Amino acid sequence: MPIHFGTDGWRAVISDTFTFGNLRMVAQAIADAVASEHWHKPANGSPADGPGRIVVGYDTRFLSDRFAGEVARVLAANNFIVHLAQSDSPTPAISYAVRNLEAVAGVMITASHNAPRYNGVKLKGAFGGSALPEQCRRVEIYINDNEEQARGPNLMDFQKAREQGLIVKFNPLPAYYDHLRKLINSDVIADTPQRFVVDSMYGSGRGVIRGFLQGTGCEIAEIRNEMNPGFGGVHPEPIAKNLGALASAISSGMGAFGLVTDGDADRIGAMDERGNFVDPHKIMALSLKYLVERRGLGGAVVRTVSTTRMIDRLAKRYNMKLYETPVGFNHIADYMMSEDILIGGEESGGISFKGHIPEGDGPIMGLLLVEMLAAADKPLYKMVEDLLAEVGPAFYERTDLRLSRPVAKAEMTKFLTEQAPAEIGGQKVYEISQRDGVKYIMADDSWLLIRPSGTEPVLRVYAEGRTQEMVKALLGYGNQVAEQVV
Repeated sequence: MPIHFGTDGWRAVISDTFTFGNLRMVAQAIADAVASEHWHKPANGSPADGPGRIVVGYDTRFLSDRFAGEVARVLAANNFIVHLAQSDSPTPAISYAVRNLEAVAGVMITASHNAPRYNGVKLKGAFGGSALPEQCRRVEIYINDNEEQARGPNLMDFQKAREQGLIVKFNPLPAYYDHLRKLINSDVIADTPQRFVVDSMYGSGRGVIRGFLQGTGCEIAEIRNEMNPGFGGVHPEPIAKNLGALASAISSGMGAFGLVTDGDADRIGAMDERGNFVDPHKIMALSLKYLVERRGLGGAVVRTVSTTRMIDRLAKRYNMKLYETPVGFNHIADYMMSEDILIGGEESGGISFKGHIPEGDGPIMGLLLVEMLAAADKPLYKMVEDLLAEVGPAFYERTDLRLSRPVAKAEMTKFLTEQAPAEIGGQKVYEISQRDGVKYIMADDSWLLIRPSGTEPVLRVYAEGRTQEMVKALLGYGNQVAEQVV
């Protein structure tokens, strides 16, 4: 199976395609791509002491630390100075380290929210976000070229590379915390300390939120924060069906609400006092409202095609420009680097805001939610109720259809556009978008989206309706036509 960089890097099953041999080939291709004249270097150019620095981090998955060490050996053999995380770390902390250390690139060993049998590589640009599509394509070109030329990876002894200063171990968290202190108001939190549960789903976000809030008076209970590469048999994705442990912790009185991060902590989810899942749609809408109304900030808003239209209604209220992108935070990052963006996010929980790196960040969004609750001094369920009363109602669901073979996106788009219905659930279809998959937008602002995943063999069906009945009608129709596509 060829190594392919999808929406956010390369992911594959451990010991099947994700092997040490294949990873070394990928690392060599990354070294070749970064060394090429086409790679976007930091604003001040490469350091004078060589071709540049590359930051390497890893999550809590099986063998992630060993895989990261192998990547470091290959990069060191190509004369890069490698800053290797000394322990598992959140992806956003590694991305921030890339920018903070003025590195030319970053490599994160993670498969994010995928099943435990997967591992992967996320490639980061010098700006502190996911590498640009053309940068990933260049890596693929070098992978194929090196294979055709039978050129194996350069490899250096790990200890020798450390002795020569080509591999430097470091802790990315202190600098990351210093940066977060400029964006999160700890004084507001300390004035009204919160009591809550953090569920890191056995991922590399463990201990990060608690560590930042030390000294604020918050009482934080942590669950699923020990090392468990099998993630307790649950996908480390912060969606309602995976959060039984968090619901139990809240119902047993461990905290008044819950925050949850995914396998590499670039996504956020929450749970209120009553055990209701507070999805990223609501978190992003609450954050936008808070940043404008309480902090007095401005700018444009960017969201993916699969994210709630509550964001659109808020942007219209605040007279803010709104951009819609295909799924994948790299598309949001493009806007964050070129425009004055107040907040950008996607339905999967990757969200960031003004002043931060162009990268989804679970810990910072969790901390912003804590700040919001402290400032409002009201329960999370009440904040959500107030939000829905203002810009809702909005009910959302997503189903995933496993694929035995890939779906041709162009054919799927053509079929769904040509077969578009006149109405669904009694609401007229007034717009059809082909920005990423096919999206039917109803007269009442409800919508249905069908698109293939960029990271898994899955066809996703998303629906948002103004009533629960409308969501059922949208999903019912969506699943029916998606089955025809499959």
